[in-house]
Amino acid sequence: MTPPAAPERALITLLSLAAFGSAVSMRVADAQLPALAAGFGVSLAAAAQVITLFAVAYGLLQLVMGPLGDRYGKWRVIAWATLASAATALACALAPDFDSLLLARLAAGATCAALIPLAMAWIGDAVPYERRQGVLARFLLGQILGMATGQWLGGVAADYGSWRAPFALLAVCFLGAGWALWRARAAALAFAPLAPRSGRPLREMGYVLRQPWARVVLAVVFTEGLLLFGLIAFLATHLHLKHGLSLSWSGGIVTLYAFGGLVFALFARVFVRRLGEQGLAAAGGAAMTGGLLAVALSPTPWTAPLACFVAGLGFYMLHNTLQTNATQMAPQARGAAVSLFASVFFIGQTVGVALTALLVQRLGSTPVLALGSLGLLALALLFARLRSGHRHAEG
Repeated sequence: MTPPAAPERALITLLSLAAFGSAVSMRVADAQLPALAAGFGVSLAAAAQVITLFAVAYGLLQLVMGPLGDRYGKWRVIAWATLASAATALACALAPDFDSLLLARLAAGATCAALIPLAMAWIGDAVPYERRQGVLARFLLGQILGMATGQWLGGVAADYGSWRAPFALLAVCFLGAGWALWRARAAALAFAPLAPRSGRPLREMGYVLRQPWARVVLAVVFTEGLLLFGLIAFLATHLHLKHGLSLSWSGGIVTLYAFGGLVFALFARVFVRRLGEQGLAAAGGAAMTGGLLAVALSPTPWTAPLACFVAGLGFYMLHNTLQTNATQMAPQARGAAVSLFASVFFIGQTVGVALTALLVQRLGSTPVLALGSLGLLALALLFARLRSGHRHAEG
């Protein structure tokens, strides 16, 4: 008997709320660095450790959280981690000195690491594959809104001299979401019965990496993170240097990228029905390339808002297709598979920013943006072709 749709939507909403908190936590310190540097009497580079330490813990602990979810139940681990995230956010808000804040941010990255990958894995367990892409897109609404909210909330708090307030609000958000997730665990079990595995990270990761299609998906998502996020990191700088826009205007324009993702999430069912997986991947690559080329080559900055929006729409078309495949590339160890997917994507972003910085310094931002965007198109078309071949092999 198939569980009713209304409880499914309620459960997805709870997962999306946890993802919202995780995304806010990741981005909330970005605009607060000057305030933190002044408040604790440290340099701006030292203050940036609140972002770096969170990112390191977030990336590494995903490799552990996935197998734990496979062993003890994904929903249960998500609920535990959400409640733990309330504690780590509160520790950030109450930090008496800078070293305490760094430790709290390290712990926050570790607790948040479980939320988004395990939520995606749970959706993979609970939702049939033919409906999964649209459900994942709805789930992503929380993450997209959380990233935008985190940057905005951090900026407002910095302007008003209260950097602790966003962390306190985060603690309340996580506490409410964690309590609701814990209470809903019986309903979640009805959608995705627990089938525990060993929970040993190395064994689980080894199992995933032995699957040929998993290696393809992981290689593509690593390259996607490397190419795209290296370019996005320098879009605002490019607009500032080429067109003389202020950094605040440039940064505001680049945030329209997230609105492209929001539009995809709202209309994902239409996109999936019209284009299918291969079509979404190919069209997403074309949209990303068109948007980024417009930013790189346009003689006027006023095309950039629409171009960033189109590039964001294209990214979520491709990435959501990759996410859907990640939930099915090793179904017997889905938690480990999706966590490995998220970790590899995160590593790709880190490597991409470092490499792009070197290339921009040597060649300038225009040729790097142009060449990188063409690389994304080639990657998307290659994945669409490989996905078509894999589908025929499955059939």
